[in-house]
Amino acid sequence: MNKCDVAELHFITYIDNIPSILEKGILSHNISRNINFCDISESGVQKRRAKKKIPGTNKSLHDYANLYFDAHNPMLSKRRSQNNKICVLRINNKVLDIDGVIITDQNAARECWFKTVDEGLPLLNKEEIYAPFWICNNPIKQDRHKAIKCAEVLVPDRVHSDYIFGTYVANSVAFDNLCNLSNINGIIKSELFF
Repeated sequence: MNKCDVAELHFITYIDNIPSILEKGILSHNISRNINFCDISESGVQKRRAKKKIPGTNKSLHDYANLYFDAHNPMLSKRRSQNNKICVLRINNKVLDIDGVIITDQNAARECWFKTVDEGLPLLNKEEIYAPFWICNNPIKQDRHKAIKCAEVLVPDRVHSDYIFGTYVANSVAFDNLCNLSNINGIIKSELFF
């Protein structure tokens, strides 16, 4: 994969968080601890992530804001019951040019590699990352593909709101909720959601 394959990056969040994100940016877990927000993450996953150190740095995984290459992934699937309340922020791919950005080959809570953009991006398989489905008859292959679908872009500290250029929502209820909170460019893209 190369940079021209990455049209945009994604961040899954609750619509209620949009005003704060537009003001402060997408924050690392450690920075966001002192901010009141609706947390979409799973606490068990966050406990694993809290223990992860990024090789070659003095930072932990919680010192990075995390983005997905494709939000049509197991994380978004797990939140399908909340489609009226969640959105996917669209992030400019120029984030990949920020100094210190790290790429993972799968969900960073798992056993994965951490590489610079120049090292890691060519190692990713575009067809696997952007595949519409990860379900298969072989449970080992399925588990591996689920993890790959959640490959991450880790940005030190925060993704400034200047990089956010819009959002996707699942339906008209979510769109109305979004419009009540913000004038961010919203698009109903039901096929992205589950």
